Amino acid sequence: MGEATRHPGDPLAGAGALWEALRALLPDTKEDLKLDLGEKVERSVVTLLQQATALFYEGRRDECLQSSEAILDYSWEKLNTGPWQDVDKDWRRVYAFGCLLKALCLCQVPGDAAAVAAALRVCDMGLLMGAAILGDVLLKVAAILQTHRPGKRPARSATREQPSTKKAKDDHGSIPDLQLERAVPRLHCPSLEHFQKHFLAPQRPVILEGVADHWPCMKKWSLEYIQEVAGCRTVPVEVGSRYTDEEWSQTLMTVSEFISKYIVSKPRDIGYLAQHQLFDQVMGRKYIRLYSPQESEALYPHDTHLLHNTSQVDVENPDLEKFPKFAEAPFQSCVLSPGEILFIPVKYWHYVRALDLSFSVSFWWS
Repeated sequence: MGEATRHPGDPLAGAGALWEALRALLPDTKEDLKLDLGEKVERSVVTLLQQATALFYEGRRDECLQSSEAILDYSWEKLNTGPWQDVDKDWRRVYAFGCLLKALCLCQVPGDAAAVAAALRVCDMGLLMGAAILGDVLLKVAAILQTHRPGKRPARSATREQPSTKKAKDDHGSIPDLQLERAVPRLHCPSLEHFQKHFLAPQRPVILEGVADHWPCMKKWSLEYIQEVAGCRTVPVEVGSRYTDEEWSQTLMTVSEFISKYIVSKPRDIGYLAQHQLFDQVMGRKYIRLYSPQESEALYPHDTHLLHNTSQVDVENPDLEKFPKFAEAPFQSCVLSPGEILFIPVKYWHYVRALDLSFSVSFWWS
């Protein structure tokens, strides 16, 4: 890898601390900054990548920026033609490489706050839509950009802050009477062997208590903290009450934009995943219902392939004339509080409704 200090004649030298930190991530020569691409990527695109790389190393910023835009435009079309699973990984790598060059070019002018913010958005797009290249270099570039972004405030103390309610709406609804429902069992810090034998192997839901108490997020996370450390990052967002609704959509926006526009708790559809899940509650509470895979018929899944793992039933306000079997389907329920982890076995139907402004983290595995 290259060193931060360059020879005086280097056209890329002398652009400030941010540029030096970014430049240190890259090889010394253009010959070492390349992608080995398969035959599905046209030769003309490979040539354009080589030309853009040469322009970058020659310090011809504006021309490199134009070339990177052309690379992004062409590869974007490839990423959005046909189903995502059919997109060749090499085209995702081409897109990521275009994002890398564009982000670097944007940062060659020192002291440009807007350019740094734009470069970080470009990196995030490469991380979301592209594939890992050059030792996950986009992750490293994004980390440096976030550290150097103008106006960045110093980290606050680990004292847990109360979440802002400025945009949160009071529509969470009441908590169901859990005494009338079958509760999910609870365990306090079980051994891995006990959890595997009695819950993972037989695929039985359970709430794990005390397991996440030492996690830093349990002390740090709040609405303000999330906005401070990640507000400038671009993320995919699902917009709408339920993804079976016609107005439901997906979009990309910054975390700050999401918080300012969409911090509101809504019921979720009931559906299942093809993997085991650990659902970790970090802030606020959620009401959760679980239905065994054996009750799938009574959950009335959608007929379409896309929504075959999603129920048609409005869980807490069911139409029993249309879905009569649902009334007799047994289920387990709980209110998951901060620090508690719910194990949801594979193909268990689960319904989630936030009772407070809340954050959760999910881990999936097969």
